Amino acid sequence: MRKATISVFGLAVILIIAIAAFNSLQINASIKDKDEPASVTVQSNKPPVVENTTPPPDQDAEPPHVEQPSPEPDDGVKNDSNSKSENVTADSGQLVVEPATAAPESIAALVNKQYALPEDYEPSDLVYPDVDFTFDEKIDKRKLRKVAADALEEMFEAAKEDGIFLAGVSGYRSHDTQKALFNRYVKKDGLENARRYSAEPGHSEHQTGLAIDVSGSNGKCAAQDCFAGTKEAEWLEKHAAEYGFIIRYPKEKESITGYKYEPWHLRYIGVELALSITSQGITLEEYYNAAVPVSNE
Repeated sequence: MRKATISVFGLAVILIIAIAAFNSLQINASIKDKDEPASVTVQSNKPPVVENTTPPPDQDAEPPHVEQPSPEPDDGVKNDSNSKSENVTADSGQLVVEPATAAPESIAALVNKQYALPEDYEPSDLVYPDVDFTFDEKIDKRKLRKVAADALEEMFEAAKEDGIFLAGVSGYRSHDTQKALFNRYVKKDGLENARRYSAEPGHSEHQTGLAIDVSGSNGKCAAQDCFAGTKEAEWLEKHAAEYGFIIRYPKEKESITGYKYEPWHLRYIGVELALSITSQGITLEEYYNAAVPVSNE
């Protein structure tokens, strides 16, 4: 009986120890699970990284050619008061005036004792302006280039509205006509005197078709010194530039232009340039920095 009791008691102890061991294993496993953090998936707002498959540039390769736009051709006449005509070029910062033969058709061409027109030059757009002249015949000296003729018509009409009545005296002249006229003046007054008021053949602005001598409608003092001081001359001096004309040979500028004062001789050069020159009180030679060397001998 005693042996049986001991046996049962031993079994009970063994069972208790087994249960305790089992419970201990479960508790350790639970603690381990609590110590390890759970795996969390986090979504990012950053864009995905894309591998750059473009090869690095070849440092020795020439850069790609980019064609630059060609500069605008300079037609010679600018939209500001300091512009020069197409027969003027820049050379090391200095103004260089090319002979009128380089651009005889330019409305701003410089024609004087130094710079001549081609002997056979005749404008292709000569017309008869619809204004009064001191003669009735439709001959060459009644003609002007179209642009100058249109401006002359506007100017004469404006003068009429101010009570000033003008008339044309002499417009276009060919090379041959100027030659005959100059030779006649030389015979009359001698070479040096003739050169003060008449141009040698090829050097006359009248051959451009852009110059005209004017007077009052009665023709009194036409192309004569007595035209100075008349109401017609005063109106022209004040308003001619508004229509693109300048008094080509102004007072006290003979040493620059080579010609004595001629208040009747108008030259068309365009409104902008005419206003600029007139407002500065200069000549076309001064504008181009090309004064005429005049001998007093």
